[in-house]
Amino acid sequence: MSDVQKNTAPGGQPRQRMLTFHILRYNPQDPDSKPHMQSYQLEETEGMTLFLALSEIREHQDPTLQYDFVCRAGICGSCSMLINGRPGLACRTLTKNFEGDITLAPLPVFELIGDLSVNTGKWMRGMSERLETWVHTKEEEIDLSKTEARMNPELAEQIYELDRCVECGSCVAACGTAQMRRDFVGAVGMNKIARFRLDPRDVRTDDDFYEVVGDDSGVFGCMSLLGCHDICPKELPLQTQIAFLRRKMATIGK
Repeated sequence: MSDVQKNTAPGGQPRQRMLTFHILRYNPQDPDSKPHMQSYQLEETEGMTLFLALSEIREHQDPTLQYDFVCRAGICGSCSMLINGRPGLACRTLTKNFEGDITLAPLPVFELIGDLSVNTGKWMRGMSERLETWVHTKEEEIDLSKTEARMNPELAEQIYELDRCVECGSCVAACGTAQMRRDFVGAVGMNKIARFRLDPRDVRTDDDFYEVVGDDSGVFGCMSLLGCHDICPKELPLQTQIAFLRRKMATIGK
């Protein structure tokens, strides 16, 4: 058989690659379950993402496979996982960018639900409540007849840039400090603090922000490895924000 025949499917169409997925399986709710790698083979299709591949595996090979998804458009952040050891969004990751073998595992740091599914929401809520990541306004009765003060367009753009975070947890999973300190707020937490420092509607002062991130669980716990900056699927300026906060908090702490 010629090479052309080997690479051609019936009907003359080119054969698609066969992919092998090595997936870490473990259900902590099942006392008989033990962590182990399980392999699946799947024929690649044009434009296939890891999300589509996992959907095919669960629908046609193993309905017990657990993973998360909501939007399938890189907006909700639910499908973040370790892809060949690197955090990323399954719905935005094309299989064509990998060799034939792809290893998938759940994000570290977060509570494991099962297989590739982790509870990022629980971690994010705890972090948000601790840092009080909402606009703090003066305690006075709101007059609905008054319009909100205009915001400088350049400032609004800076705030919007930081608001693009989808809380996927990739930056936390890529952070060395977060894997050693359970109380570390991570780049996602410091990004939120940077966002509310910019917001003119928030009445908190730098001293107030120092109280929540001015220690080793915040800006001074960062080891500047910048895994968060390199891994962010939204390419947020995390390196710049963390460096700015560290300089500012160091000045306040003196």
